[in-house]
Amino acid sequence: MTPQEVAEASAQAMWNDDAASQRLGMTLDRIAPGEATLSMTITEAMSNGHGNCHGGYIFTLADSAFAFACNSYNQMAVAQHCSVTYLIPGRIGDRLTATATETSRRGRSGIYDIRITNQDGDHVAEFRGHSRTVKGTHLPA
Repeated sequence: MTPQEVAEASAQAMWNDDAASQRLGMTLDRIAPGEATLSMTITEAMSNGHGNCHGGYIFTLADSAFAFACNSYNQMAVAQHCSVTYLIPGRIGDRLTATATETSRRGRSGIYDIRITNQDGDHVAEFRGHSRTVKGTHLPA
């Protein structure tokens, strides 16, 4: 299999078991080795006391993009550390897109930057995730 085929097959295997991303209405828009793009429309059920998108949903979208990017090599990987900086509020009805890009991958550790934008291209948040590989693969040997 090519690296792209491995990324696609690994993503499909993960997606099949990812109830959280699916039930929040996320879509997996793009996958490549070390990269992933997911998007989600903000619903009223995702709003906070200010009438904006609750930050936890923005974090979850970014975390899902991070997960698909760092698991794109058919090696199970988990989050070791994550941080997010919110720049502008997400609004009800916004279509948010999280684009994950691998910054570093050495040994069992990886660093991924995820940019979250809205449908107008406005920069909503920035997320950085540190991954750690664990035993197991997504695809049979």
